[in-house]
Amino acid sequence: MTLTAASTSRLHSRARMAHSAPKPLHSGYGFAATPPNATDPRTAFPTRSFDVAALRTDGSLFIGQDRAPALPLFDSAFSAFARGTLIHTVDGDVAVEDLQPGDMITTASGKPTKLIWIGSTSFVPNSTTPRMQLIRIMADSFGQGRPSSFITVGPAARVLHTPHHMRGDAGSANMLTPVRAFVDGVNVIQVAPPTPIRLFHICLSRHAAIKVAGLTMESFHPGATAMRSVSYALREQFLGMFPQINQTSDFGPLAYQRAPEEELETELM
Repeated sequence: MTLTAASTSRLHSRARMAHSAPKPLHSGYGFAATPPNATDPRTAFPTRSFDVAALRTDGSLFIGQDRAPALPLFDSAFSAFARGTLIHTVDGDVAVEDLQPGDMITTASGKPTKLIWIGSTSFVPNSTTPRMQLIRIMADSFGQGRPSSFITVGPAARVLHTPHHMRGDAGSANMLTPVRAFVDGVNVIQVAPPTPIRLFHICLSRHAAIKVAGLTMESFHPGATAMRSVSYALREQFLGMFPQINQTSDFGPLAYQRAPEEELETELM
């Protein structure tokens, strides 16, 4: 990928911020303090390392790392877009790894929205953590220029496109649907990279559909029921990864309806 002057400036700026060592676990701003112990249920699961760059409520920058269980709750916040995926901003297309908290992201509604949080993790083939399903979307799979070139996404990626078998339920409105629902082995295929790959997700000041290499895809939102089946300790650790979030309702409402997971799983069986 050819770097523009804007991209180069972003890389230099990001490098300056990275000179300060990532902050360890701590309560208040950044990650919640979560020291492991023998009775902590989190120790029963393999863990991943998660990295965060985010704005605090006072507008200052937070950069931190944490290890957390490799559970869907955590993975969903860090595994949507592979390194190199182009996100459309008010300044043009920017690779997801070059985005910075505070950037204004173009949304499907036409209203630019502030990027407040970037999460990332590494998918490592043959690691002891649960395997992540990676998917490659070939150019023009959802129509001309959608996407404009092939992109690789993770299990958390959703596209604003309703599966054929659900269009009667959705009416004229498009649903946010997991990309895995469109795997056909030709245009949308599962892939298994032989080397580690960096995955990202981004959270905006409000939930939105964003422009990703010509596709309309979802910014991060955990959903209303994501934390109902996890322990208090896991919920607090997860929310502690978002400096501007104190409770699930702080993520705000979903901008678009999501395709029901139960129907998708039945169709994919």
